[in-house]
Amino acid sequence: MTRHLISLKPLFPLAVAAVALAAGPSPAAPAWPDTPLGRTQALAVIETLNADLLASSSATTTLEVWCGEHHMASPARLTAERVRGADKPLTQAQRRLLQVGADEVVKYRRVRLACGGHVLSEADNWYVPGRLTDEMNRMLEASDTPFGRAVAALHPVRQTLSAEMLWSPLPEGWDLKVGQPTPMDGAGGALVIPDALFRHTALIYDDQRRPFSLVVETYTAEVLDWPR
Repeated sequence: MTRHLISLKPLFPLAVAAVALAAGPSPAAPAWPDTPLGRTQALAVIETLNADLLASSSATTTLEVWCGEHHMASPARLTAERVRGADKPLTQAQRRLLQVGADEVVKYRRVRLACGGHVLSEADNWYVPGRLTDEMNRMLEASDTPFGRAVAALHPVRQTLSAEMLWSPLPEGWDLKVGQPTPMDGAGGALVIPDALFRHTALIYDDQRRPFSLVVETYTAEVLDWPR
């Protein structure tokens, strides 16, 4: 069942300041401590990025800002690493979302969106080439330009269909056990973080309110990987 995330953005400055004290295996990738405080800080950061993405019309722009603000690359510029040979046929339900007929061409593009060597998200993208310009289609076929940058001239608007948390640093029901012993107490060491943190599914519309893309974006643990 899809679970919508709750923004903890007011906690973010405190979280970042406190996490800066944690020791890590290397300057570029310090570990998040497996403690109640470390887990709470990691959750605050995840929720902050999630809220930023949900409030934005462009995941590309949001990730570039995130990359720059967290000093993950200079300049902070997102690239789309194509996964060649991948294909996922569109379902009938997805065709209805895109408002295309059974015979209308829909192309599939799978990319890893990276900044400074950090793969921040992996995206499945079905788009309608007939609703894009020739130059946009050329960029999507032949370059590492992220989708959001390639179609910027269409003034895209996102409609989020779902926002799903795939992992939480805090265990289920932690808020009902405040003051009681939990599996986190005294764990110490480094927090084990899975590859995928949360996922968004969205429809992208042009300025004429025509849907031209359906995206499924999975955000990775590398969004937490900055020099603190």
